[in-house]
Amino acid sequence: MHDFEAFARFVAVSIRAGALRRILVAPLPEAGATGADTLREFLIEAEESAFTMEFGDNPAADTDVLRYTYTSPATPATTYDLDVRSGARTLLKRDTIVGDFDPAHYHAELLFVAAGDGAAIPVSVVRRRDTPLDGTAPLLLYAYGAYGLCVDPAFSISRLSLLDRGFVHAIAHVRGGQEMGRAWYDAGRLRHKRNSFTDFIDVTRALVARRYAAPDRIVAMGGSAGGLLVAAVANMAPQLYRAIVAQVPFVDVVTTMLDESVPLTTNEYDEWGDPAEREDYEYMLSYSPYDNVRAQAYPAMLVTTGLWDSQVQYYEPAKWVAKLRASKTDRNPLLLHVEMEAGHGGKTGRFEHYRETAMEYAFILDCAPL
Repeated sequence: MHDFEAFARFVAVSIRAGALRRILVAPLPEAGATGADTLREFLIEAEESAFTMEFGDNPAADTDVLRYTYTSPATPATTYDLDVRSGARTLLKRDTIVGDFDPAHYHAELLFVAAGDGAAIPVSVVRRRDTPLDGTAPLLLYAYGAYGLCVDPAFSISRLSLLDRGFVHAIAHVRGGQEMGRAWYDAGRLRHKRNSFTDFIDVTRALVARRYAAPDRIVAMGGSAGGLLVAAVANMAPQLYRAIVAQVPFVDVVTTMLDESVPLTTNEYDEWGDPAEREDYEYMLSYSPYDNVRAQAYPAMLVTTGLWDSQVQYYEPAKWVAKLRASKTDRNPLLLHVEMEAGHGGKTGRFEHYRETAMEYAFILDCAPL
């Protein structure tokens, strides 16, 4: 359960079911209510299989109307009023997208992919409806997979730039997040962290097998702990990816976790382990991206960092890039972008953020041309 709203005759509960944020409506006992007057428990339905629902503003308790918000990778943020007795739904507002945008031109769906150990990995996918599923489309695959944080499927204006060029965009909800509950998080942290990486690789292979993507046109993207993920995957299965975008990536795991003077380190023992414990140390060393760079061909890479990053200091990705340049056997581009006026979240300001996104998309389009 994420949250709840209590009303005079019912309670609405924000829950996670089947990897998605949904809303459950349940009746409260009513004196004298029988038969058709009785409200029955139900989940609010959606037309799409990948979406996110949350509560809107509900200041009145004596009402049968629930206000909630809805979004999906194909649908901008939308506010509805739902009559919980009749089921009648009223659209109040939908974010306006400048241009000729029409949500009917896009298709969002939730897939489940089998991991090597049999776990069912949720994957949110969005594409234009006229993008063929014949194994020729370029794919941008994103994941985070740490700290129990959920990457819920939602709308992105900037993502339209790729979708309208024929890209498929997917989010792999790998273990380490909490999309499938607490056990999903526990199965992707500490000495189970490698599950996050192998889940991402299994999703990549499955999307190729299901013809969502061309095998030679796949780009992986992740930031911070998600940057760790794509960096680890670059060591483990570089042949699967045309390019990798690693945003402020946490790549020197062992060195950072050994340094107790870094403010976040000791608090991170619950996530990565305590390197003072031999088993934790050896496990971290087995996947730490910096420590596992070797002489092999790597995908094209764009690595970003910020000079004022207090969570992943700029020298982590810088030394990783230096080691990659000294070790890799390919001639693919390896770019390091250091933002001199930003921290972990990038530069402030709406338009500065879009400039950073534009730089990343330009790199992606250069590596996986249409």
